[in-house]
Amino acid sequence: MVQTLQEYVNWLDEKDLNWPEPPNLIPTKATPYIKPLEGIKAVSWDIYGTILRISGGDLLTNFPDETQKLVACDKIVNEFNMWQSMTRKPGPPGEQILLQFDNIHHDLKLTSSQSRGDISEVDSSAIWNKILGMLAHKGYGYDVDFYGDVDELSDKMAYYFHANVQGVAANPNALKTMLTISRSPMLQSLLSNAQAFTLVQLLRALKQQGTLPPLGKLIDLRYMTLSFQARARKPSASLYREALEKYSEAGIQPEEILHVGSRVEDDLAIAKKAGMKTVLFAGDRNSLKATKNEMKDPEVRPDRLITELSQLIEILGI
Repeated sequence: MVQTLQEYVNWLDEKDLNWPEPPNLIPTKATPYIKPLEGIKAVSWDIYGTILRISGGDLLTNFPDETQKLVACDKIVNEFNMWQSMTRKPGPPGEQILLQFDNIHHDLKLTSSQSRGDISEVDSSAIWNKILGMLAHKGYGYDVDFYGDVDELSDKMAYYFHANVQGVAANPNALKTMLTISRSPMLQSLLSNAQAFTLVQLLRALKQQGTLPPLGKLIDLRYMTLSFQARARKPSASLYREALEKYSEAGIQPEEILHVGSRVEDDLAIAKKAGMKTVLFAGDRNSLKATKNEMKDPEVRPDRLITELSQLIEILGI
């Protein structure tokens, strides 16, 4: 029976694989500003660096550590039995896959359609889809009954690769905070850099903090805006415009949306310029990106500042 991505990730967890450890949370000396905000009807989350701690502070399609990527490629060759369909060359087999990965990523980044001024986002699954296409010409086969079609396998490979280069974990009180908001009249959704596996990765991390409701009960999927689908990553303004268009269909104005993130220049400042209210999560030095000048500039300065995710509840008054 074909495994869904969620089922596949659960299956991997049972194998007790040696994933990279997520970064330890490093508290900052920031002072919270949690005065309640009136008139908020929706909460918009940035995922990586805010809900989730992640190596490097944000999800990166092409992680800069070449050694870590090579290790991940070696693992993926073994996990998916790719070696028999690869050209025999000196050196680790992962080197061939890594070269293909980098070349395809470069090409897709150049050809990705985007609005003027946007930063293109590459769908990681599309990279693995193309790699699988190359291997197919050399007779590569796999267990279709388990992994599914090529698109489904590509999603699984994308997850497996990224899980081996960037460790993630939910920040303290992430699930508790999101559950509290989900039980209020407010909408709760995501506006974030992401990949096809992100929601599964998010749920996997949150599950470590307690019992999860169905995804649609925790997050309103109608108002979700993710970079891999939009083909643009933050701080692309089109990503925020797309999110606001979705909220407007529910009669929610920009100033009625509270966007939560850990980076000012390439996230919160764009959200604020678009008319949204903003909260800076300054609870972890690994992901915090905020300068003194930004915190003094009324044009970009976040409306509120939290050092623990649970403080968001007091700002919302719920």
